[in-house]
Amino acid sequence: MSMAVTDLLVMISTVILNRIVGIYFPLSFLFITPICSLCMALNFAIMDSSVWITVAFTFDRFMAICCQKLKIKYCTAKTAVRVIGIVSTVSCLKNAFLYFIYKPLYIINNIPWFCSIKLIFYTSPAWAAYDWIRSISTSCLPFILILLLNALTVKHILVASRVRRRLRAHSTGEMQSDPEMEKRRNSIVLLFCISGSFILLYLVILINFLYVRIAKLNYFSGSNFNKSNFILDQSGYMLQLLSSCVNPFIYAGTQRKFREELKNGVKYPLSLVVKLFK
Repeated sequence: MSMAVTDLLVMISTVILNRIVGIYFPLSFLFITPICSLCMALNFAIMDSSVWITVAFTFDRFMAICCQKLKIKYCTAKTAVRVIGIVSTVSCLKNAFLYFIYKPLYIINNIPWFCSIKLIFYTSPAWAAYDWIRSISTSCLPFILILLLNALTVKHILVASRVRRRLRAHSTGEMQSDPEMEKRRNSIVLLFCISGSFILLYLVILINFLYVRIAKLNYFSGSNFNKSNFILDQSGYMLQLLSSCVNPFIYAGTQRKFREELKNGVKYPLSLVVKLFK
């Protein structure tokens, strides 16, 4: 539920309020500099939460599958609520500093409009260190953790499946359906769909991060939007947002309860309309 909520918030804040409103309603109150700065910091905080809740989900599945003793103690609803609360709080605190890096692009009738990054953000060692930490914790570290956890989970499942298959074949003398393995298989399908889409869609972001840091590039230098580095940056950003769009379809495709709730949500307003016309 938390993953679905954060993905929905990414769509509302980053896609609708930032991108769509920015294109079709560029002079709305959302682009007054203080509000614009707050929205930008909030966008990064929500995307950060979405990324780390995905990592937390991957770790939770790793614990549930590979660490049976710890599963009973830590894989609970209470622990999940605590982890979600901590991830959300840390993401907001970490990205709150971004509010202070923007300045007005124009001042019209004493009202500051739009957000332009201050020059000190590029020249100050403190801001440079902050940007490194924020970028690594949002792109590189989650990518590595999900890859590592998935690799360990796959290894454990393959070994456990071989052992379980041999034991069942030895005890029964024939191969029969195994409910436990079916349950594990369904869990693995969900895990790898979400983690796999994350890895694929965040790969461009990771490549772009390494490319920019090594080459020390500035995307908006000269406002040349045809430059390959700018195109790479925007492509990675688009795929990052697409990741939040894909996850709800994964939930719907792999979770029976999610599909049932979705059907109930669609049927409910239709049933109200039918009652009105009766």
